[in-house]
Amino acid sequence: MLAKDNYEIVIGLEVHVELATKTKLFCSCAPFFGQAPNTATCPVCLAHPGVLPVLNRQAFFFALCAASALKCKIANKTKFDRKNYFYPDSPKAYQISQYDQPIGINGQLTLPNGTSIGITRLHLEEDAGKLNHTQEVSLVDLNRCGIPLIEIVSEPEIKSPEEARSYLEVLRQVLLYTGVSDVKMEEGSLRCDANLSLRPKGSTKLGVKTELKNLNSSRNVELALKYEATRQQELLEQGKQVTQASLRWLEDKQCTVLMRSKEEAHDYRYFSEPDLVPFTIDKQLLAEVEAALPELPDVKIQRYQELGLKLDQAEIMASTPLVANFFEQVLQCEVPIQAAFNWISGVLFAHLKQTGCTIEDCLISAKQLAELINLLEQNTISSKMAKEVFVEMSYTGEDPAVIVKEQGLTQLDDQEQLQKVLDKVLAAHPQSVEDFLAGKDRAFGFIVGQVMRETKGQAAPQLLTALLKEKLKK
Repeated sequence: MLAKDNYEIVIGLEVHVELATKTKLFCSCAPFFGQAPNTATCPVCLAHPGVLPVLNRQAFFFALCAASALKCKIANKTKFDRKNYFYPDSPKAYQISQYDQPIGINGQLTLPNGTSIGITRLHLEEDAGKLNHTQEVSLVDLNRCGIPLIEIVSEPEIKSPEEARSYLEVLRQVLLYTGVSDVKMEEGSLRCDANLSLRPKGSTKLGVKTELKNLNSSRNVELALKYEATRQQELLEQGKQVTQASLRWLEDKQCTVLMRSKEEAHDYRYFSEPDLVPFTIDKQLLAEVEAALPELPDVKIQRYQELGLKLDQAEIMASTPLVANFFEQVLQCEVPIQAAFNWISGVLFAHLKQTGCTIEDCLISAKQLAELINLLEQNTISSKMAKEVFVEMSYTGEDPAVIVKEQGLTQLDDQEQLQKVLDKVLAAHPQSVEDFLAGKDRAFGFIVGQVMRETKGQAAPQLLTALLKEKLKK
């Protein structure tokens, strides 16, 4: 366990996000997850001689949206550069990226605990291919070559593995709201590299860092950083030096292993991409970006609190755009906000978990759930009935009012009729009346149960309780 009294953790994250465009960044290939290897390629992304890149406008627009949502300063002018390196999954032997004039700089992301983490830069670039290793050979799949990515680089201001996980989860949520990516880490749409170093408590000089490559979940980011912080601490306490290196996290063994040492920074020999002109980002384009951005989660959470939810409840309802949209559609039907929260976070979420469905797949629409809640709020049906109706709705997609009518589930709230049933039950169970008057509270529940049995569960609970208490006073 890290001795925080002696050392301070310094973490910076580099996050690559695959943009949700229909085609690649510089060609018209349309790859999708799970395609057969090398079936989404063309002369452009395979770097055949004489081909030229043509920028995907949607990718450029998405990058601007992400930069704006992350409160970056948007560049007036931006350009593309060639990042030169040789690797088997890069057929051009260079990557078209951005170096000294990225789309956005000096952004900011606020975590749920109020901590603000600076964002150094956000730039647009193309993805490389993928190597698939076996014991005998390494196979190259170039489907991913040219897919548009944004790289988001944080300031080295993250102070713990837990904070790194929180940063990644909030970043993922913001990007999901903007619609620029599906941010599915399990499919590689969001990939994270983490840099970590230790320094003596109170020091301002950064220690030697190691880089953890291609972490594929927020949980693994936290676990890998905890392991690496402990490993570095043990080295320092033994008087040894930390070596700058790239490491890989082995999830099954819960440890890091060396990929390659990085004693010196790699010279990528950047130079301006000669086949793409520099771009000027004008006011009209920025206005389009602002118009395209939705209400972001931090603003939504604040608004939900103003409407009456507690902070943790507001965070649940704003957790994803799908949940938030469903919640707001329910509220539009004049459902009390607390009742809407209780049904969505309780009954609906339990149903989705049990069935493996998403809100999109669920047969119950927001309008139908609102109608069901209103039937309950108006005492037309009881809480027990409402849950029975919900189950029926989940199988059939039928409107709640139709189910209530077809199954005769309307509450019995006619006082005179309920009075007759109650008199009949009391006459049939005089001993229970005597037991209650003798101080045995269970007898009260027994009598209520018998009335419910007589009315097939349709007696209005509040009215029944009030009538019974009045009867037993006499």
